[in-house]
Amino acid sequence: MRVAHIITRLVIGGAQENTVLNCEDLIGDYGDTVLLITGPAIGPEGTLMERTGRDVSWKRSLEELGMPPDQVKDGAGPCSLVPSLQRAINPFREYSAYRQIKSVLRFFRPDVVHTHSAKAGILGRYAACSLGVPAIVHTVHGAPFYPWQNPITHWFYRQCERAAAARCDAFVSVADAMTELMVAGKVAPREKFTTIYSGMETETFLRSQTLRDATRRRFGFRDDQVVVGKVARLFHLKGHEYVIEAAREVVRQAPQVCFFFVGDGILREELSHKIEKAGLAEHFVFAGLIPPEEMPAMFSAMDIVVHTSLREGLARVLPQGLLCGKPVISYDVDGAREVVLDGLTGFLLPPKDTTQLAARIIELAVNPQLRAQFGNKGRSLFARQFDHHYMTEQIRKLYQNILETKKNNDDKTRFG
Repeated sequence: MRVAHIITRLVIGGAQENTVLNCEDLIGDYGDTVLLITGPAIGPEGTLMERTGRDVSWKRSLEELGMPPDQVKDGAGPCSLVPSLQRAINPFREYSAYRQIKSVLRFFRPDVVHTHSAKAGILGRYAACSLGVPAIVHTVHGAPFYPWQNPITHWFYRQCERAAAARCDAFVSVADAMTELMVAGKVAPREKFTTIYSGMETETFLRSQTLRDATRRRFGFRDDQVVVGKVARLFHLKGHEYVIEAAREVVRQAPQVCFFFVGDGILREELSHKIEKAGLAEHFVFAGLIPPEEMPAMFSAMDIVVHTSLREGLARVLPQGLLCGKPVISYDVDGAREVVLDGLTGFLLPPKDTTQLAARIIELAVNPQLRAQFGNKGRSLFARQFDHHYMTEQIRKLYQNILETKKNNDDKTRFG
């Protein structure tokens, strides 16, 4: 197949890592010709752009594609950079990005266009549909409309998604909860959705315990400390403030607990100020921006994983923590309940509830046997389900089904 993936920006994040792994697998496992179309990786979240050039098969594909030099990111694999494709809304840039995406797709002639994220998802589906691309798929990593949103913005994004949905053949949801949200929003009928969990390099997480001692020394954690980790961009709706609020009670009852924030972003200074104001500075460690390949080491240093975001599809940190044998505590948002099985692999809590958050952290902090029980159960349940090769296998079957169905329908029309 010839497959074009389109994503707004290739920063360090779950949707982006999912997309790159899918591209690598399509090339390496199936011999497909793949093009990744993206905008510039603007922001403090880092970039995965260099990763697209790490595999020899990507570079061979570039020669096969014969892409014009001005449409290819220098030093990368088959990755076409669209400068005007940016996250911030700007009507003039959107039109320019749409025309550039359409130009690249016209040259590439894909059998399948697979879009990701809100901006690229809308522009990419419109462009692909206008060119008559045989199969158009969109992955819902997280719906662009959500309960805590401004009503006008919520309405606007729903209308945009409904219009774009009419221009694609199928949706991939990274969690059943995403399907429920999109169907409830009348974006598309349920039969258009398929749940395929976001894949990752599971083996590195399953073997992470060998990294524990060195990683804890690296960040200055003592052997007797219980480390509660949160992995997320330091950004709005990620819920770091709820962890800080809960920490007041946690350290009062369990002073051996230390909190570990992994990630960077625009709220770094604000969160540091909150921690200092609360007198909790000696109980918090910031890791800063960590590349994806080091995430198993970060989880290895933790004893408990917390997830307090108010908006996610299915946060990768939840299965990643479980694959590393760590119990997880999460707010009950979107797809969290599909891996955080309350009382089995961790605890589910009402969003924004800091009282229960503190209580559950304390419960696990003083009970190493319960921590091990939850973590071991998570490892046994999800090792295959979140393997990236398994993800790509299911996605490629979806591509094939769409193409075969359309071919059969064309044959019936031609001969019937």
